[in-house]
Amino acid sequence: MIELQIVSKRYGAKRALDGVSLTLPKGRIIGLVGENGSGKTTLLKIVAGLLTPTTGLAVFDNNKITRRVASSVAYMPDGDLFFPEFNVKQLFDFYNSQFRDFNRKKAEEIAEFLSIPLDAKISTLSKGNRGRVKIAATLGRNASYYLLDEPFSGLDPMVREDIARGLIRFTDTEWQTVLLSTHEIKEVEPLLDEMIVMKEGQLLAHKEIDEIREIYGMDATTWLISLFRQ
Repeated sequence: MIELQIVSKRYGAKRALDGVSLTLPKGRIIGLVGENGSGKTTLLKIVAGLLTPTTGLAVFDNNKITRRVASSVAYMPDGDLFFPEFNVKQLFDFYNSQFRDFNRKKAEEIAEFLSIPLDAKISTLSKGNRGRVKIAATLGRNASYYLLDEPFSGLDPMVREDIARGLIRFTDTEWQTVLLSTHEIKEVEPLLDEMIVMKEGQLLAHKEIDEIREIYGMDATTWLISLFRQ
């Protein structure tokens, strides 16, 4: 599993994370929510090994997280970082050359499920279809953890629904964990097992979705609003 132990991250005088401790077990779908600037992306990058904590420790299966964790963790950033001259097949070729756990057959199956032709050139695709391609390439890896930074951002409801269905169909929650940051709480709540709430770089709450419903008697969106009003 992945653990953060009193992790802080500074950028000069700015503290992006402030003493965050949490555990991300295998076999879960976890929502990471909070206002812009709350530290969500910084947290994801630390888990992905792209940033090093200023203080504290991030570990994966009891080993300190470094960039080598990329062999077990698939990170999908918010922005488009693909070579625009590639078509989808060439993108999968590139992923296959970079990640030993990349499963071309699985990636092509996801692309077909999301109605993305393999010969489509990335530079010609709409934002929604580029979002579908990003999901296909990321979930095409047989990784232990998928870290998705705002996978629904700026996409129309139909695309968001397709991506949500893809997450359910093409991940194995017996051993794989999805950690996704999002503002689309209502749409993703049916997918989630847990929710992590960030505010100003700190961990405000980490709750099971069933606990929110049973103990607080609220859906996740209503509970989140009440939490921020306290």
